[in-house]
Amino acid sequence: MTDDAPDRLARLLALAARGDRDAFAALYRETGPKLFGVSLRIVRERHLAEEILQESFVAIWRRAGDYEPARGTPLTWMAAIVRNRSLDLARRGGREVPDEEGLHTAGLADETASPGADLERRTAAHGIAECLGELEADQRQSIALAFFHGLTHTELAAHLRRPLGTVKTHIRRGLARLRDCLARGGVTEA
Repeated sequence: MTDDAPDRLARLLALAARGDRDAFAALYRETGPKLFGVSLRIVRERHLAEEILQESFVAIWRRAGDYEPARGTPLTWMAAIVRNRSLDLARRGGREVPDEEGLHTAGLADETASPGADLERRTAAHGIAECLGELEADQRQSIALAFFHGLTHTELAAHLRRPLGTVKTHIRRGLARLRDCLARGGVTEA
């Protein structure tokens, strides 16, 4: 993708939101291989990744008008849709398996579940969110794209149009600052 790719993708999404099938086809041609890679890394089976990609592009077609440029690039928005669908499928193990007579669910009660444990998890999540807010914008963006969207260092460098070394430095320094912030706040890492 070129330097004007985010602007071009945003225009294609806007046209697709108005029902322009040619724009949507161009959007698919430009982003399909990248988004397929996102799904394949998560589900690890080609046929499942292909199904997810198809379902995701149906969702992108239907929700193209929901894209907000202020919240991120078009590729990031579309990758989030693909990633979420892929994670949903991966969590289900790729297929639904009938649980005849409770054989799969026997003994699955979580003895550690309690309101106290839930409160601890929510407190930790709040602490992490606060610490992310203390990071420099470049660090926060790099970490979010790497961890929440599954982008590699090389993919991040291309996406952010920054040198690979700079992206690695943002992540390394950002993670160090996160670790220090979490330690100060008494939030333990999971």
